[in-house]
Amino acid sequence: MRHGRTTVRTTRTLSAALAAGLLAAAGLTAAAPATADTEAVPGSSAAAVEAAATRLTASNFRYGLGETSPSLISALDSALPNVSVSTVANDGNRTGATCGAPSVSHRRAYFCWNSGDQSTSAWYPQGITTSSDAYGAGTYEGKRILVASWYDHDGGIDKGARLSFVDLDGGTSNPSYRHVLLVEPTGTSSSPSYRPVSVHAGGLAWYGNHLYVADTSGGFRVFDLDHLWRVSTGSSTKIGRQSDGSYHAFDYKYVLPQTAKFSDYTVNGYAQIRHSSVSLDRSSTPDSLIVTEYQSPSAVDGGTQVRTIRIPIDYRDRYLKPASDGVVKATEAYRIDLESVQGSTALDGEFYYSQSDGSSGSPNSDGDLYTFAAPSGSLVRHGNALTMGPEDLSYDPTRDHLWTLSEYPGHRWVYATDASSY
Repeated sequence: MRHGRTTVRTTRTLSAALAAGLLAAAGLTAAAPATADTEAVPGSSAAAVEAAATRLTASNFRYGLGETSPSLISALDSALPNVSVSTVANDGNRTGATCGAPSVSHRRAYFCWNSGDQSTSAWYPQGITTSSDAYGAGTYEGKRILVASWYDHDGGIDKGARLSFVDLDGGTSNPSYRHVLLVEPTGTSSSPSYRPVSVHAGGLAWYGNHLYVADTSGGFRVFDLDHLWRVSTGSSTKIGRQSDGSYHAFDYKYVLPQTAKFSDYTVNGYAQIRHSSVSLDRSSTPDSLIVTEYQSPSAVDGGTQVRTIRIPIDYRDRYLKPASDGVVKATEAYRIDLESVQGSTALDGEFYYSQSDGSSGSPNSDGDLYTFAAPSGSLVRHGNALTMGPEDLSYDPTRDHLWTLSEYPGHRWVYATDASSY
């Protein structure tokens, strides 16, 4: 889990000397650090201007592609009934609960999970994406769908990560939804099986038939929605192929297999970036993924960098887009040094960051939203603009909705704000 402070935080800024030195190294001019009071009034979204982000050499962040054996996927396709995304969305077995509206700035839509999911400590929600990421028209197989990721947190059997497919065709008032388990194919084409995918799943990006799931220390896991499988139910402890030839998934009715992985690496002395969140930016050319890393307040205090990068993605095969030399490289990168960043996205050159600020339930633990206009703008803090424990971000251009969700048991909302208000 990634918990922020539980005490009142005063927003940090880079020292003038550090900012000037870093920006000079990048060929930019340092902006004077903000001197205004940075403690927002509880419940307000007053903005405070802070130090400028520092541009980095984007091409030092790189990726290598590895794919799951096609014969293994084919064997599981043959062994298990394939279903469509719309089938899963129409087969919801849970209903979102009526709940109090989250006290956030510029709220446009919201819902809550059912009572069990709202309060459980066995699973924590993290990533978010919608069918407006999948296709610019805003629907997938004719349906408006939201997908959220959760990671297993109960300390027992490692069940990995799961997704919630939420049917938004009827709006956000008590929507139906169903959980789907993420699995990684194993075995051979003659004896295929699968296992849980043990990742934090801190971010999600849906692009065509592919779902990109953030793997904190490994890059991206890629899941192909053309291979959704229905499996046997009735056991909360069984996973994969059983001795009787049946397939189980901890009593989940559907599983979604990993079909590829983009492993990240760096060159020229850069440290690897933590893939704490991911989102899609359809306003860039080409379309791109935005990744930002989480670092704790103590790590940032100790000098650990916090970076955000952009990676191009190809609309033809839905994979990350290589450069002219055949290597997948980031095309934009910045050092932002914000503590406790949980999510990020970008729109028309402006970056958005969600920042958590503890779990105490007091007004001072409400999350903040940061923005900056690339490449040389200053970071702007919109204090207490989000709920306690905000996570991943996703932008829906069909409604100008900036979606996020909160993670703490008993304080879980899924909600959208008006992006153009920031």
